[in-house]
Amino acid sequence: MERTNNSQKTILLKTRKALALKLANPRLLKISFHTFRHWKATQLYHETKDPYYVKDFLGHKELRNTEIYINIERTIFESSTDDFTVKVTSDPEEVKSLLEVGFEYVC
Repeated sequence: MERTNNSQKTILLKTRKALALKLANPRLLKISFHTFRHWKATQLYHETKDPYYVKDFLGHKELRNTEIYINIERTIFESSTDDFTVKVTSDPEEVKSLLEVGFEYVC
């Protein structure tokens, strides 16, 4: 079993590195198997709205350990409004940092 786990980890690391280089996105290097666990838990809470189900699914002993997924779900899914944020800059470094966090470049 351990050997399979190591193989999957190796594949993830190699794929993650190749994609980060190809897409020039170093944030991809932060993705791990635990990232997928967080995403699944957040999606599961979004679908069921049942924190006790998510707690049992993850094997948490206490509900407060599961509350993070409730907060993430609210941030991702309930804050969708028509509001938007505009930033203006002429500094190339600031342009780069804004693009990295998801801003859209418009001339």
